[in-house]
Amino acid sequence: MGDMLQPWHLIVLAIVAFLLFGAKRLPELGKGLGEGLKGFREGIRGIGDPPPTNTTEAQNNTQQNNAQQNAAPAAQNTTTTTEHKS
Repeated sequence: MGDMLQPWHLIVLAIVAFLLFGAKRLPELGKGLGEGLKGFREGIRGIGDPPPTNTTEAQNNTQQNNAQQNAAPAAQNTTTTTEHKS
């Protein structure tokens, strides 16, 4: 069997691709393939590395969320009902 991707094999594959897809479609296909590979590499890199977090930003977000949760029940308790005596 030898080497599967010898220069002649690559030339034949390029000619077949040119005949099948034409001159207009080949750059589009190459661009799509390149973007797909780039996204795949970024995804693989993202699996091993945890997302970077800024500790001060995370603390600020936590404090804001806590403040919003505490403010919501207080707003509900401020409504009063007035009774009318007849």
